[in-house]
Amino acid sequence: MSNTFTIKEVLEQAIQTEKLGYQFYTTICERFKNEQRLKELFTTLANKELAHEKTFSELLEMVDKKVEDGWYEASLYLRAIVESEFFLGKNKSLPSMEKLKDIGDAVTYAIGFEKETLLYFYGIRDVVKEKEIVDEIINEEKSHIRWLMSFKNTL
Repeated sequence: MSNTFTIKEVLEQAIQTEKLGYQFYTTICERFKNEQRLKELFTTLANKELAHEKTFSELLEMVDKKVEDGWYEASLYLRAIVESEFFLGKNKSLPSMEKLKDIGDAVTYAIGFEKETLLYFYGIRDVVKEKEIVDEIINEEKSHIRWLMSFKNTL
């Protein structure tokens, strides 16, 4: 396995991250379907993940094929995130959901997933020219964390 990713691979992984987020949130919605407030929050987050997937797909079509300055270091950083527990680690998000016993666990885990995703997107932002597009997604991801924290405070 190579130590670095191409920009195309990074964006493809961002698309996969959004798909994983959508699957994560829809699975939680189903698991806690009798909790209306949680279901509404996670349905909204799932829909946002779909919108982000579309944005990253569009960005993938636009991104310049040449390697940006600082790509090697950024690629190593992004690989470390992708190999973390929330992505490719042994306790990936969806298998780890079996350990979620209650709403508090679900929200705490979702916050962790969003934080890890945010770190990944900051890494992407550093190496693409289309920073404004990634900034919009970063701002949305931050809002997801705020929504989840606000919800957690009501538990």
